[in-house]
Amino acid sequence: MSRSNKRHLYNQIFERVTIAGVAAEGKAIARHNDMVIFVNYGAPGDVVDIQIKKTRRRHMEGEIIKFHEKSSQRTEPFCEHFGICGGCKWQHLGYEEQLKYKQKQVTDSIERIGKVDYDFELSPILASENTRYYRNKLEYTFASRRWLMPEEIAGGEEITNHEALGFHIPGFFDKVLSIDKCWLQPEPSNAIRLEVKDFALKQDISFYDFKTKEGQLKNIIIRNNAKGQFMVIVVLASGDDEKRQLLMEFLRDRFPEIVSLHYMINDKANSSIGDLEAVHFSGTPYIMEEMEGLQFKIGPKSFYQTNSQQAYGLYKVARSFADLKGDEIVYDLYTGTGTIANFVAAKARKVIGVEYVEEAVKHARENATLNGLTNLAFAAGDMAKVLTEDFLEQHGQPDVIITDPPRAGMHPDVTARIAESGTRKIVYVSCNPATQARDIELLAKNYKVTKVQAVDMFPHTQHVESVVLLERI
Repeated sequence: MSRSNKRHLYNQIFERVTIAGVAAEGKAIARHNDMVIFVNYGAPGDVVDIQIKKTRRRHMEGEIIKFHEKSSQRTEPFCEHFGICGGCKWQHLGYEEQLKYKQKQVTDSIERIGKVDYDFELSPILASENTRYYRNKLEYTFASRRWLMPEEIAGGEEITNHEALGFHIPGFFDKVLSIDKCWLQPEPSNAIRLEVKDFALKQDISFYDFKTKEGQLKNIIIRNNAKGQFMVIVVLASGDDEKRQLLMEFLRDRFPEIVSLHYMINDKANSSIGDLEAVHFSGTPYIMEEMEGLQFKIGPKSFYQTNSQQAYGLYKVARSFADLKGDEIVYDLYTGTGTIANFVAAKARKVIGVEYVEEAVKHARENATLNGLTNLAFAAGDMAKVLTEDFLEQHGQPDVIITDPPRAGMHPDVTARIAESGTRKIVYVSCNPATQARDIELLAKNYKVTKVQAVDMFPHTQHVESVVLLERI
């Protein structure tokens, strides 16, 4: 059925539809006659009424408006903001079910997109020991007008508490849900957020208005390490320096757990901070993370895997797949701040890390020096332009390549250069199994998938990390 023929189905209700499975982006999938319908917060086995909200060329999107039967896979969400803030979309599924669907997402991508039709060694997905309070970084947004709940609007009473400090509502750049309790980061993360909001209101420090582009407070970023130490970065528009000073002093004095305190001035219309200077206000300029005795500096803008404990498991899988003997030249592509490069250096002759962000490379070099590693070298630049034949000749032909690209995967030129490099092994770490599988297909002429390991870095979400070993044919 074409999209134009589907338009009359907008707002139509289909009754007693069975949820058949879990699809991409965390949605559930249902079928009505010959039509595919995607819905949020469904569990396979649910029998529901669905109201159609969008019609697409190949599918429709709907909303569950009534349950007739609830799936045995369903569990009670533990967060009061579930279904509104847009995060933790799988809280309604039991954790074992989540793992099953994540494992399937990885294998389906490799087989269907990567067109891998032969046997490979598939390990059970690596579950996260902590399924709550597992994140080491959260970013909250200030807004002068918060998202109103339907019951508030229906109540008809005057709304007096307009300000919000929380998360953006999915699909709305200017709508922010005020968060009472988030289960993602350990305390005092919630206390910091709530007390900052209360202090700002009492001191009449204005919250940002996304429409008028006015207001001083824009964002607060909270980071922590395994030792229970915290870093806080407050992002403000330029404005009243005295009030900014009051807020920063309040944070410094109220929370001894904050060992690193910073602020940034952002007068742009967007919230990106990559080009902003972090002004160090008090404490140390960074916090430290440790892994197998290795030390890593975490600055205000440093990248570090947001689930520290699972990052250790992920890196152990990557190192195991590389199976280094001590005499190899290893290339670590998209090295970030050099965590994987540092992690495998003791088992390699030389490790070459390549990363686009120059500041990340600076941190990678600092981490190598901090850990006393002398067999590491780093280069900054566009991967497709850096990874040339001349570069390979300068640093040596790689025996093993470890690559951990962003969600978009690797540029075709990079994939081609890897295929031409002659490396014996490629350890491909990915946060997007679909783009990983696409790149695997491009490498298929020269390399064969031999091992696959899924790693759950983000419980209660649809996201999954995938580690694949490809060996030269």
